[in-house]
Amino acid sequence: MTREISPPPLKRRKLVSHDSEKKSPSFRVFSWNINGLKIKHGDSKTLAAFPMTINTPLNISDILSEKRTYTLDTVLPRDKCNARGLQGKLYGVGPIIRKDFARNHAARIREVDWDLEGQVSIVELTKGSAQDRPLALINIYAANGTSAPYRSPKTGKVVGTRYDHKIAFYSHLRDECLELGAQGYNVVVAGDLNIARGVLDGYPNLRTYPNQHCLNRTEFNAKLLGKVDNKRAKAYVTANSEKEVCLDAVDVVRALRGSERRYTYHLRTTRRGNSCDRVDLILASKRFWGQGHILATGILDSPQERGPSDHVPLWVELKGPG
Repeated sequence: MTREISPPPLKRRKLVSHDSEKKSPSFRVFSWNINGLKIKHGDSKTLAAFPMTINTPLNISDILSEKRTYTLDTVLPRDKCNARGLQGKLYGVGPIIRKDFARNHAARIREVDWDLEGQVSIVELTKGSAQDRPLALINIYAANGTSAPYRSPKTGKVVGTRYDHKIAFYSHLRDECLELGAQGYNVVVAGDLNIARGVLDGYPNLRTYPNQHCLNRTEFNAKLLGKVDNKRAKAYVTANSEKEVCLDAVDVVRALRGSERRYTYHLRTTRRGNSCDRVDLILASKRFWGQGHILATGILDSPQERGPSDHVPLWVELKGPG
């Protein structure tokens, strides 16, 4: 693995002093495509075992409390025409929240009616002392687009390809974020967006074949990120795509770490570090970013941190709620 792809952990780690933590109450949101839990349709036994697993102490002597136990709310596919998964394995998302935080700050955890494939979960938080608005955390797994047919969930008839569905997904995500903003929410989106935004986000090169990859990223950048952010990220856009209605969000990694080349997805079929992309992203609404609520971010790609998945975890630290 080259130094450019994964700098030594001790050289990239920024330590936060205890004094700064006391002055500004904060919390961290982690996102990770674990790519390994196999659930089949009707497998309620495995699903029921997840909360037990995440709340099992590492040591027998550990005393569990609300600060050391977690809630889990899963969203699984309910589209019988499309979301059957690879070899029967279901995709899905599931926010894991520390119980004391959930009790004090999570007003609602919900699905969205425009996603039937287990790709979206929204955690609506109450307004905290460090924020003047409530915060919506959107957990995303955006399935990769392909030329495979996409069928109407109502009729089962082919109405396009998975590429078409993916582009429509971006529009729905943008509109959901805009609606939350109109309701008074700040918004943070975190997850596997399955998009490498520009030349900084692919190694050794950005994927451009088939050409649909280029179309997907232009649509994503134009609908969700604004001109300032796209310029900072050296993102792939076209003049026509910039005419889209835009959320004008901020890519947190690019805003805080500039042109740093770090990657979240590593192709399994080659030596680690030879082919990788930054496709797991954290986006914040422009107002939330502008008011200084985003404190820090990181990608956990060291051998000790990255785990068995072909994706690595990433995190963002946010102010409040206090």
